[in-house]
Amino acid sequence: MIYYLCQWIGEMAEGTVWAERLSFLRLFRYITVRSGGAALTALGLSWWLGPRVIAWLKALKFGQEYRDRAEESGDLRARLLSKKGTPTMGGLLLVPVMVLSTLLWAVWNPLVCLAVLCVLVLCGLGFYDDFAKITQQNSRGTSERVKLAVQTLLGLVVGLYLWWNPATRPLVTEIMVPFYKHPVLTGAGGVGLLVTVLAVVGSSNAVNLTDGLDGLAIGLTVITAFVFLVFTYLAGHAVAAAYLLIPYVPGAGELTVFCAAMIGAGLGFLWYNCHPAQVFMGDTGSLALGGGLGVVAVLIHQPFVLVIAGGVFVLEALSVLLQRYYFRYTRLRTGTGRRVFLMAPLHHHFEKLGWYESQVVTRFYILGVLFAVLALATLKIR
Repeated sequence: MIYYLCQWIGEMAEGTVWAERLSFLRLFRYITVRSGGAALTALGLSWWLGPRVIAWLKALKFGQEYRDRAEESGDLRARLLSKKGTPTMGGLLLVPVMVLSTLLWAVWNPLVCLAVLCVLVLCGLGFYDDFAKITQQNSRGTSERVKLAVQTLLGLVVGLYLWWNPATRPLVTEIMVPFYKHPVLTGAGGVGLLVTVLAVVGSSNAVNLTDGLDGLAIGLTVITAFVFLVFTYLAGHAVAAAYLLIPYVPGAGELTVFCAAMIGAGLGFLWYNCHPAQVFMGDTGSLALGGGLGVVAVLIHQPFVLVIAGGVFVLEALSVLLQRYYFRYTRLRTGTGRRVFLMAPLHHHFEKLGWYESQVVTRFYILGVLFAVLALATLKIR
């Protein structure tokens, strides 16, 4: 919106005495400037709206009064403060700020619209889940089948749109992997569609599973979003993409603004979500952020880079899958279910080992930065 407004003002001033005075408006043509504007806008709005949204959620009694899985499995030594009553559904702060900042600063194109659409749909799904947990007694929220059905359908819509549009069809039909400069498969629309669905569904659920400690999920999201801030800018720059031998995607540069807005909103939310948290993002925020990262990875033709950049998210998700299916397997074989971890997701396993909550979060941040560096290394190691 700001881009269009500056363009209109510049055109109106052309040929008048105001042309020279308003020449600074040309700065807003640059993606770097608008990305910085999006990040600062999202950060400022988060800081300003944070106390107001938290107070509003408290007034509505949207607090975490339901029993979470950590509590159900027994006391955790790292739980120094009770989290009951802390407002949840903080995604109602995070997502609107991120979307508004994106719409203000980006040049709207189909890629930006797809990313925003995914975030809004998954935010709605998460809101429905959180609302059910809060308002329905003993409710566990939306069933896993319903969540997976909505996420899968969303991934299919994105994939089929990209496949149907000739300009974006290679994003689905050509399969790119990290550390390799050529597609490993071409004309593989079915495989590409599956990868698209897995990216959206997997990333959305992985971030959701990681959201169990104060500041953990949002901090790791910011780290991962920074990786894709770099990738989206390079993917949308024809010269840089050709030099680095990565896929050039016309219009992908505007996703840099989207990633910048995610970083700004994430840092603003972390201000209130760090230990001891004043608000939790809930599924309203975690499903939306994870889906946003997944769709961005698809839109710049780098879905497998997300596995590296979001390595901690992957480990968290794998820990849940291993725990669940190993327990079922051993129960069928021996009659007694056994566990791989003391508790899943993985961050609770380390809490059971005696790590304090802040230790787990900080050490996972360090791992997140290492995974981010490895993901960025794929730009040169090909």
